[in-house]
Formats: sequence, structure tokens, C-alpha cells
Amino acid sequence: QVQLVESGGGSVQSGGSLRLSCQVSGYSYTMKCMAWFRQVAGKEREGVAAIDSGDGATFYADSVKGRFTISQDNAKQTAYLQMSSLKPEDTAMYYCAADSRRGCTVVSGRDGLRINDYGGMDYWGKGTLVTISS
Repeated sequence: QVQLVESGGGSVQSGGSLRLSCQVSGYSYTMKCMAWFRQVAGKEREGVAAIDSGDGATFYADSVKGRFTISQDNAKQTAYLQMSSLKPEDTAMYYCAADSRRGCTVVSGRDGLRINDYGGMDYWGKGTLVTISS
């Protein structure tokens, strides 16, 4: 059974940094697309960043570009989201997602990234909470 487990969330002050990790288990191959989403209660889920394992291409929502970095360690079956210069508006539950069938198809919009929208991502983690205080 494939599982994605996020870790690394927490509470930091504005301007601080956090690194989120997403450990994949129960899958022997490299996920073709790994992504991070976030959601605030009462709001739509927002695609934050994605990485295509095929060519290493990375994608970022405008709201995090230049501050967040997504990476992937295939040997460890782990994806990371390095978050710097954090702002109170980054406060959210952060979810990791993976697609085993397809690379990343990303559409950037005003409300973040739409990642593999058609058919959806195959697997989701349960989330890790990030809280940024001013």
C-alpha cells in the first residue's frame, strides 16, 4: 500500500524558514510527479510547487516563487519543500501528493498551480501544519 507521510511542519516567526519532507513508502519506483499543496480552512486548496522526475523541471505558484524550493531525492523516495522568508499568509496545512503514472502537467493561475488536474494526483499525504506568526 502506497503511503505519503509529511513531516517538518511547525510554528515559526515571519521571516523564518522550514523544510517539509514527504516520504513515499510502498512503491518501488520513482513517482513521476511530486507536488505540494496547501489549504487554509474554508478556502480552496492551492498548488504550491511541483517537480517532474523525468526532466527535473520545477514549478512554483507566484505567491511562493523565489522563497520556496522543491526537490526530490529519488534514492530516499523523498520530496522536500524548503520554505524561506515565510509570511503569515503562508500559514496552512501543507499536503504532499504524487502521481505514479504521469509527469507534471501544470497550469499557473491567480490562485496557485493546478497540477495534473485531469485525473488528479494518485496519492496524498495527510498533511503537516505550518503556522507563521507576525
